[in-house]
Amino acid sequence: MIGIVIPAHNEERLIGECLDSVLLAAKHPSIQGQTVEILVVLDHCSDNTGAVVSAKVVASIDVCFRNVGKARSVGAEQLLEAGARWLAFTDADTVVPPDWLARQIEFGADAVCGTVEVDCWSEYGDAVRSRYLALYQFIEDHRHIHGANLGLSAEAYRSAGGFQHLIAHEDVQLVADLERIGAHIVWTATNPVTTSARRDYKCSGGFGDYLASLITPNTLLGVEPSLSSDAILGSGLTCGSD
Repeated sequence: MIGIVIPAHNEERLIGECLDSVLLAAKHPSIQGQTVEILVVLDHCSDNTGAVVSAKVVASIDVCFRNVGKARSVGAEQLLEAGARWLAFTDADTVVPPDWLARQIEFGADAVCGTVEVDCWSEYGDAVRSRYLALYQFIEDHRHIHGANLGLSAEAYRSAGGFQHLIAHEDVQLVADLERIGAHIVWTATNPVTTSARRDYKCSGGFGDYLASLITPNTLLGVEPSLSSDAILGSGLTCGSD
């Protein structure tokens, strides 16, 4: 069985599109015959996120952590107990491609770290977009880490100790633990997901905070950034979930 974990805190506006994309990915021809279980971890939701999830006929559990690391961990443990051999993780404000799951599994690795693309830059403007694209490495063997685009085997997850109960960078810590145990990690830009560049992001210290950090006096004035090639190659961006 393949398990997909999606943590969500008050995501009624965006989670419907996320689930539509994940449900489509679960029907990819190359994984036909394998059961795919999707689990949304509703973390202290006070809006209609749960109703949207129910309408999509997707399983969910309610928790009150306000802690994305713990939410991912609880979701993963439930799916592992149900027999998952592969765990995939994304975020409620993210859309995955139709071959997302299939590509992760086809790599034959212990873990797959994918890249993210931004859906719309209207809330930040062209200067922030240019700075982000200059710093981000859309290449194979990158070193970007996103909870919105991560997959790993059940064995690797257990061996690394799973997600720590962190309010941010739980994905970065898990990958560090995977590296510590010598796991085979594929870092690919060929299987990107599309995420939101909204300003009302839910997780402090995650991808939303990173985008906000790119706003400088120059970007506010609409001045395009000028970065050296050394700065571009040395950025080493690691981002947690929104």
